[in-house]
Amino acid sequence: MPAGEIRWFDAKKGYGFITSDDGEDVFMPKTALPAGVTTLRKGAKVEFSRVDSRRGPQAMDVVVLGPTPSLVKATRPKADDMAIIVEDLIKLLDSAGNSLRRGRYPSSQESHKLATMLRAVADNFDVQE
Repeated sequence: MPAGEIRWFDAKKGYGFITSDDGEDVFMPKTALPAGVTTLRKGAKVEFSRVDSRRGPQAMDVVVLGPTPSLVKATRPKADDMAIIVEDLIKLLDSAGNSLRRGRYPSSQESHKLATMLRAVADNFDVQE
């Protein structure tokens, strides 16, 4: 039984592609998924039966071999690194707050620092806009 991993799968479209271990792309309709499985993430390891159709190779009877690796966990920064970023952000926000209490808006340089730091924190914490 050939094996490979999910290159991409779109549940709304109802199909996706598997990259087999020999490097070939294989079409996978959602009807090939096991019962109870409605979607698969990129990188999930699978085994499948291969059928040659007039449009090329097609996967049938897909078997999911293991849990899908988490891309978020793989790319998440270490807690120690994030603690430094958050501490710097707190200092910048405290400084801006003190300026506002005295009736002054932060300078454009301070505003730019704040915006850059907030974007970095939002990116690392997967905050949606």
